[in-house]
Amino acid sequence: MQGLFLEELSVGQTADLVRTVGEADIIAFAAVTGDNNPVHLDPDYAATTSFGERIAHGMLSAGYISAVIGTTLPGPGAIYLSQALRFKRPVKIGDEVTARATITEIDTAKARVTLATVCLVKGKPVVEGEALIMVPRKAG
Repeated sequence: MQGLFLEELSVGQTADLVRTVGEADIIAFAAVTGDNNPVHLDPDYAATTSFGERIAHGMLSAGYISAVIGTTLPGPGAIYLSQALRFKRPVKIGDEVTARATITEIDTAKARVTLATVCLVKGKPVVEGEALIMVPRKAG
């Protein structure tokens, strides 16, 4: 399976991935990462925070950005070099998250692509950032 090659990319190309965050996702993320912060897992504790309820791990939403890049734009064969993130709002159980990656720059000499990355809930950004990706070239 191969994603898009460098020669097939252009500035402005965009791809989205939509996921609804479920309780099982939060529990699984905590189990895999070891991040057992009670704001994510304990409803009684979370009720005492400024959020008033449990929230998803910020890196769960960031993982959706990784999924867009690794499966669609540019897709299989792409290698993450860096990702900057700013967490803007909480994501709650039941929220539908749209992860979006948009190509903003292509460095043909180094076979690298810069993407603006964002996760949205109800049209509002919950995570914003920028990714730098190494992309394979077409052979020959």
